[in-house]
Amino acid sequence: MIVEPPKPPATRVPVPPALAVRAAVLGVLALVLFGVIFFRLWYLQILSGNQYVQQANANRLREIPIPAPRGEILDREGRALVSDRVANAVQVVPTALPASGAGRGELYGALGRVLGMSPRRIALLVAHGEKELPYAPVTIKTDAGPAALTVLAEHQSEFPGVEQQPVSIRSYPDGTMAAQVLGYVGEVSRKELKRKGFRGVEPRTIVGQAGLEYYYDNWLRGRSGEQRVEVNAAGEAVPAYIPPEPPRAGYNLKTTLSLGLERAGESALHEGIESARASGKPATAGAYVALDPRSGEILALGSDPSFDPEKFTHPLTESEYKELTGAGSAAGTPRPLTNLATEGVYPTGSTFKPITAMAALEGGFLSPSEGLGGGQCISVGTEPFCNAGHADYGPVGLVEALKVSSDTYFFEVGERANRYGTVIQNMAHELGVGEETGIDLPGEIDGLVPDPKWRAEMNKLQEACEREHPHDASARCGYVSEVKPWTVGENMDLAVGQGSLQTSPLQMAVAYSTLVNAYLNNGEGWRPTPHLGLEIDAHDGALAQRLGTAHYAPRHRVRLDPEHLDLVFEGIHKAASESGGTSADVWTGWNQSAHPVFGKTGTAEVLGKLEQSWYMCYVADAERPIVIAVTVEQGGFGAETAAPIARLIASAWFNQPRRFVVGTSKTH
Repeated sequence: MIVEPPKPPATRVPVPPALAVRAAVLGVLALVLFGVIFFRLWYLQILSGNQYVQQANANRLREIPIPAPRGEILDREGRALVSDRVANAVQVVPTALPASGAGRGELYGALGRVLGMSPRRIALLVAHGEKELPYAPVTIKTDAGPAALTVLAEHQSEFPGVEQQPVSIRSYPDGTMAAQVLGYVGEVSRKELKRKGFRGVEPRTIVGQAGLEYYYDNWLRGRSGEQRVEVNAAGEAVPAYIPPEPPRAGYNLKTTLSLGLERAGESALHEGIESARASGKPATAGAYVALDPRSGEILALGSDPSFDPEKFTHPLTESEYKELTGAGSAAGTPRPLTNLATEGVYPTGSTFKPITAMAALEGGFLSPSEGLGGGQCISVGTEPFCNAGHADYGPVGLVEALKVSSDTYFFEVGERANRYGTVIQNMAHELGVGEETGIDLPGEIDGLVPDPKWRAEMNKLQEACEREHPHDASARCGYVSEVKPWTVGENMDLAVGQGSLQTSPLQMAVAYSTLVNAYLNNGEGWRPTPHLGLEIDAHDGALAQRLGTAHYAPRHRVRLDPEHLDLVFEGIHKAASESGGTSADVWTGWNQSAHPVFGKTGTAEVLGKLEQSWYMCYVADAERPIVIAVTVEQGGFGAETAAPIARLIASAWFNQPRRFVVGTSKTH
């Protein structure tokens, strides 16, 4: 037996210190990493578990806004001008539509035949709706009518994904009345969503797009509710009942408008235009404003042609939109969406003469008794400036000149004023002509009161344009008809409301109101801010916000000589009440003792067109004074068309017999 000798014990190789350090570092690092992972798991499970459960739930829920009913727009007595009504809308639920393109095409074709719409338009509406707000039903037609709704109900199986849903839509009880003032509503656009005023508004929300609907949209819109839809992992809606969050209706807007006067004003404007057309005048468009001169409260305001705001409760076709905007129409074609009372700018004709008179009297270079304007015409250089119809009133004083509306008198005043600088222009701006009035409506235009500085600026623009387009300057450049320095003739044209003067009926109403306030207060007057908003009310009638207080504060005060005011108002009162006055026959039978009329006709010449008819008047009353401005494009002489309209409006305000009296004066 062989016995193996014992093996010597294994020798331990010592660990190098550097390796030991590395092992220790790795061990600590591993311990730290495991600690971090453990802490993270603890944080996710214990501390943030509820938060992530909520986020997971949110991933399986889709929020669909429930439109809020808009608030009503009321007249000053609380009568509805705009309200909401319930209609059955035809909607398409995109997630319930046929999956195949062919199947959808057949469905859109059948639906189009029922609704009177093209399949392509339906497809575009659905595609747009899916992109803007997935999972929400897409409204195809807001008010389809009983016949279409009956067909869809009786053949529901043939229209998968098509349903009827009660919706609240805007209702305008008086149709086209005051349409440009009230405005219309429509789906918010992507561009609008970027604006500050629409911050937080959901896509496809119905918002104000024009007029009061737009200006007071934040109050009228209300707050949308919310319907949550549960979806599965594939993003498909699944049946589940989740209680909705109801919407909150918008507030009501009470306005300064008088429903009765608004109706009377619209009727008077239409009657005046039809009368002018019957006598052979084009009378293409017109506008009027009636306001309280003390406060600036607008009692009635209208523009013709008008439109039906309810058309905007459903998507417009391209042809419908072009008809409303005048897109593609000839220049000068009336655009129904344009509010001519605030956005239409024109020369005013002789309604500007009281402003010229005040400028000359306050400037100290005109004696009211001085006889001026004798003869049919006056000449400056080789250019004649004549009375309408070459009438000769002889040399007259200021009061008589206003009464008979002598152009030659005011041409001489304009010639004299030119030596003293821009006195007429300064007075016009002082009274509010060529200035934005601050009315609570979008789109107001400031207009133009021409002066030497304006002429120099236009000359530069014209010259630069002609250099850039030497071969077609006449087509591209139209800043001024010709480049020339400011001339005395331009100041003479301005003195009678002609030339390059551009202003609106609203601005003229403000200017006359400013004169009225100074006249009634010993020369200490104010320029009122015209406004339509009176107060914001809750649905129970409780006052939420008073709007009128801020508007009552005068934007601008004026100080005018009371004696000068007396002379001007004497002249325009005689024009409306004494034989020979330019509008005296229009007011035949009117009780001048109870409600004295201070009125001025205007007939503005427009190149290539029949004259524009104007009338401005202030009808005095201790409790209910009113200033009325009326203009009719291509309506002829002021006494023929505009003045009779103003009388009808005043008759409605003061409950007087309704008489449409066409005047005979043929003055400018």
